[in-house]
Amino acid sequence: MTELMKLNKVSVEIDQQPLFEELTANIARGDRIGIIGKNGAGKTTVLKLLSGEIAPASGYIEQSAPDLGIKTGEQETQWHEFEEVTTAEEALLRKWQVPVRDFAHLSGGEKLKARLAKGLAQPADILLLDEPTNHLDANSMEYLREELLSYMGAVVIVSHDRAFLDQVATKIWAIENGTVHSYHGTYSGYMKFREQQRKSQQRAYDKQQKRTEQIERQMAQLSGWAESAHANSTKQEGFKEYYRVKAKRMDAQVKSKQKRLERELEKENIGAVKPEYAVEFAFRANPKVGKRFLEVKNAGKWFDGASLFQGASFTVQHGEKLALVSPNGSGKTTFLKMLTGEEPVTEGEIWMSPSASIGYLTQDVFDLPLDKAPAELFEQENFEQRGRVQNLLKHLGFQAAQWSEPIREMSMGERVKCKLMKFILEDKDVLLLDEPTNHLDLPSREQLEATLAEYKGTLLVVSHDRYLLDKATEGKLLFEGRTIRKQLGEKAPAEPASNAAELRLKLETERQAVLGKLSFMQPKDKGYAELDRRFVELTERLRELD
Repeated sequence: MTELMKLNKVSVEIDQQPLFEELTANIARGDRIGIIGKNGAGKTTVLKLLSGEIAPASGYIEQSAPDLGIKTGEQETQWHEFEEVTTAEEALLRKWQVPVRDFAHLSGGEKLKARLAKGLAQPADILLLDEPTNHLDANSMEYLREELLSYMGAVVIVSHDRAFLDQVATKIWAIENGTVHSYHGTYSGYMKFREQQRKSQQRAYDKQQKRTEQIERQMAQLSGWAESAHANSTKQEGFKEYYRVKAKRMDAQVKSKQKRLERELEKENIGAVKPEYAVEFAFRANPKVGKRFLEVKNAGKWFDGASLFQGASFTVQHGEKLALVSPNGSGKTTFLKMLTGEEPVTEGEIWMSPSASIGYLTQDVFDLPLDKAPAELFEQENFEQRGRVQNLLKHLGFQAAQWSEPIREMSMGERVKCKLMKFILEDKDVLLLDEPTNHLDLPSREQLEATLAEYKGTLLVVSHDRYLLDKATEGKLLFEGRTIRKQLGEKAPAEPASNAAELRLKLETERQAVLGKLSFMQPKDKGYAELDRRFVELTERLRELD
């Protein structure tokens, strides 16, 4: 396989602070490299390094040719122009059902697909993509997977989507604790390898600690003997010189043995296993179960003479948790904006409880005051409130220095956490969440899932994340047939599995989630047997689809 780029002991610094050190890896034609790591670890920075936008602090990068074609797909952006659309780009836009119109009026999924179409339609030796699966429904995910697998060059992808990485990636670059680990294989393969490495390191560390304790006891014993010999030499009448010489000889032997033991200690340099990165959310609410939060009567919405939906009639009680479910472009985000008053109701009526305290998380990562720091964004009246905010920042994985740094310096995932912080601090009793797991790293996603499952308030959530919807919602608002209808009594999938490809994606996604949990457990742990049984069951079902 033709090598396109080689990185030799490359280190990167941001504001003179090391981000990661001594990355040695290569990119070959046909590679599908998935970059993983927590929010703020430097994943997007790696893409900037590969594109030449930033230079390494040390080390060097070799390219196979001076005119190597490197294309960066557009990241989350507020603007995009449909100008000079190529034939290949137009074909992708048609396939993905993206209307060529004012970019601001497109849904989040349509905006992403428009940017992806532009990047994929232009051939390159290396294509760089940052979070390409955010906002995408199941069909669009399948289209993207097919495009990437058939792409002629190499592809480097930053993603937190476990199932997608398993289906596409042939290599994993994992950024952890200032080091980039390169692994040939899938995401699940890397996670199993990583867990084995951690277990091996822990065993070696435990063994080292026991040997260290043994050596330290021996050295203490030798020192005791030497001190005793010196003390006794002064008590021997008539033979002091003899015993003094003997004590010196003992002293020399002790020092020699001590040096040997010290050298042995120096050879043992196995560090302790660092604790897993963890994030902690905690939403509180003032539940009003049994009272109406929302009533929709024959409501409809039209854009440019075309109907998004009409004739929608349903009620939502306080405490209900509903998923808004449909393919991209069906009006889910528009409906949330209608609830907040950002979009007018074209026909019918929407009533909301005037006493409801509502938190609305948009998909947009640019609607924060980017020039402000968290210290300015979350103003505190007293020391106790400031302590709560700083403690929350720590629980969400922020560094202490970020307290006074502008939000524009944060990663996309960290910006999402800042927005979630606002709702946590204000104890909202209604949450309207539009794609809340976009940009979040895996620990943050899992913690948000668990937190929303325990949340006692009202929840309306737009998401294509099956894990989140399965765990946190108990019903759905279905956007289909140009209307909206409410359905209760079952967990809400992101979209109905209408064909074998979607069913396979759903099963594979669940299997990877189960495998991820198993990799952090021992067979004797509570719940291990049940997870192991489910993994075998999912594997068998996937085999039946082959």
